[in-house]
Amino acid sequence: MTSAPPLTSAATVPSPAARPTADVTVEHASERPLDLGLTLSPLRHGAYDPTFRRTPDGALWRTTLMRTGPVTQRFVATGARTVVVQHWGPGSGEAADAVPELLGEGDDISAFSPPPQAHDAARRTPGLRMCRSGRVLEALVPAVLEQKVQVVTAHRAWRWLVARHGSPAPGPAPEGLRVVPSARGWAAVPTWDWHRAGVDPRRAATAVRCAQVAARLEDAAGMPADEARARIEKVPGVGVWTSAEVAQRAFGDADAVSVGDFHLAGAVGWALTGERTDDEGMLRLLAPYAPHRHRVVRLLFLDRRPQAPRRGPRLSIADHRAI
Repeated sequence: MTSAPPLTSAATVPSPAARPTADVTVEHASERPLDLGLTLSPLRHGAYDPTFRRTPDGALWRTTLMRTGPVTQRFVATGARTVVVQHWGPGSGEAADAVPELLGEGDDISAFSPPPQAHDAARRTPGLRMCRSGRVLEALVPAVLEQKVQVVTAHRAWRWLVARHGSPAPGPAPEGLRVVPSARGWAAVPTWDWHRAGVDPRRAATAVRCAQVAARLEDAAGMPADEARARIEKVPGVGVWTSAEVAQRAFGDADAVSVGDFHLAGAVGWALTGERTDDEGMLRLLAPYAPHRHRVVRLLFLDRRPQAPRRGPRLSIADHRAI
């Protein structure tokens, strides 16, 4: 697991005077603090994700593909607990209805007590929520791309594939903002384009299999967490790490731990005890904080606690396009 880079962009956006009226506008008022950047940042895959942007005026822009069609969303915080969300595109009504869940209104922290090592981070970030996008394939494809490779390689592949096979964002979106391909679109990506994006045949085949059964996977968003993850893991090539990454973003699961991550167990062990550990040890350390184990991990990374010293040289970045 890696912490998200700052939400920055040099992209230009039309002035307010030139921006047409949104198809749907939602004024969302919460009863507790809401930090837009921290809450929505897990939905961004890399600093140059073509589906996510922060513009110089402070607005956050995001695209998504709802069941009713594509939509562009523009989020503006108007207070510590209030947000205005504008929507453009055929999926506007459906996305507007889902704003409360997307912004983590269903994320219950009333019984959460962080470990001492995360107290400061929890105190500084009262507006951190676990977002719930409800869009399984949108979370699953980038997670598959991130399997067993350096994150920079996966982010580069995601950016290339969405730019080439996605569609233009509806409305007055910043230049270059795109909507992810549909399930049919992902399934139709030719072999050579996966290769050109730097995705090896194993990950490419897994992503295509996910797209081919996308309708069944999307239904998982309405299931209990364990059942939802079990359904996702039925797809060959999708294991517990990948399903956890999906659960964190699509289901807002505050307890989904990314077991199998190359660095995570060592970093969590070091942050909590000053010693490295493995996946089994990490789960033992996090067990007292269930059902908030993923929340604890996020807080530890936000606190930028010292990372475990490396045992060897940094891995070189593999370029599958050269194979």
